[in-house]
Amino acid sequence: MIIEVLIFSLLILFAINAPIAIAIGVASLLGIVVQGNFPLMMIIQKMFGGMDSFHLMAVPLFMFTGAIMEAGGISKRIIEFANSLVGWLPGGLAAVTIVSAMFFAGISGSAAADAAAVGAILIPAMKNSGYESDFAAAVQASGGSIGVIIPPSIPMIIFGFLTGASIGQLFAGGILPGTLIGISLIVVATVISRRKGYAGTTVFSLKEVWYTFKRALLALGAPIIILGGILFGIFTATESAAVAVVYALVVGMLVYRKIGVKDLCPIFREAAVTSAIVMFIIGTASVFSWIAAVEDIPARLAGSLLSITKDPVYLLLLINLVLLIAGTFVETTASLILLVPMITALLPSLHIDMIQLGVIVVTNLAIGMLTPPMGICLIVSSSISGDSLGAISRRVVPFLFILLVDLLIISFYSPLTMILAKLVAK
Repeated sequence: MIIEVLIFSLLILFAINAPIAIAIGVASLLGIVVQGNFPLMMIIQKMFGGMDSFHLMAVPLFMFTGAIMEAGGISKRIIEFANSLVGWLPGGLAAVTIVSAMFFAGISGSAAADAAAVGAILIPAMKNSGYESDFAAAVQASGGSIGVIIPPSIPMIIFGFLTGASIGQLFAGGILPGTLIGISLIVVATVISRRKGYAGTTVFSLKEVWYTFKRALLALGAPIIILGGILFGIFTATESAAVAVVYALVVGMLVYRKIGVKDLCPIFREAAVTSAIVMFIIGTASVFSWIAAVEDIPARLAGSLLSITKDPVYLLLLINLVLLIAGTFVETTASLILLVPMITALLPSLHIDMIQLGVIVVTNLAIGMLTPPMGICLIVSSSISGDSLGAISRRVVPFLFILLVDLLIISFYSPLTMILAKLVAK
């Protein structure tokens, strides 16, 4: 009975467009009422318990870092460096958009922040250079999805929190898959741009690459500090996030001088609101997960999947399908907290490492950011370009296809994920 209440109430609330956190919270409340053995006070206790984690402190800190670096002039310098690297390709601005998104992904850990910071500059630039508006938005949305795969990644932090997997190993495991995805997206953008007749923006010059690299060096220092500190065991993911905030403040206020004391309140307020939304979702989803655990729902759902097939290959394909569908309709954080317990229950039957499973899960949900109605990267790019979600969704199809190919490679070629993850101390 309680499973039916949870599922049907969620579906109804999603159907009427209730906010994700509210939908999960109300469904959890109904589940506790139907269950009848627990006081309603458990909702508050489990919400605060779900958010009270040292690992989760990294979430708002990385969001603060992204907001500070964006306001501190980092986006322009990263774009200049990316232009010197790939601007000579056909459709140079499209390639620059994806490379810039890859660099910015190493700072923010958020796909939405990635798409907004880079897209605010490059979508208008592409439109002014003769690119079709919906194509420009589709390129930016596709590049923005890399923001949760290349570390630091907020979804990877949440996956590590839920499963106990090493966040440092998850970060290391995401580097090569994120690079593969970035390169494949550039190939697709270049092929389409050549057919459309979009020209490059510059001539390749090592001198220009060196000059723009020096200008962007401090901007690129954040991901170096974050990843280097974690991968070499100098500090934890949460400690690295705190270091990154301090570094961003020093660069933005004292070096680039783009941020004054009066600018800090708006920056902190914006990051605090975004962080609060994510943490509210985590809190309500923690209640939902607790009810599911009490009723042994993850194990029962895992058993249902195992009744379909026990073959590791087909089982992994089935899990990918479930995650792709969930990513289309449910926000990333909620998807993680709702589905990861079921998926990890299947780990012994999959014959893969927990770290590879984490990268597979995050990659699936990144693809969900490019599919309506919950595709956050599509929504951000649409708001910048002024195009409808439908128009952008049609133009993003070739990028989705190559992302699905990448997903299969990540799922079934474990060295891509594990070769770097194994070098990181737990």
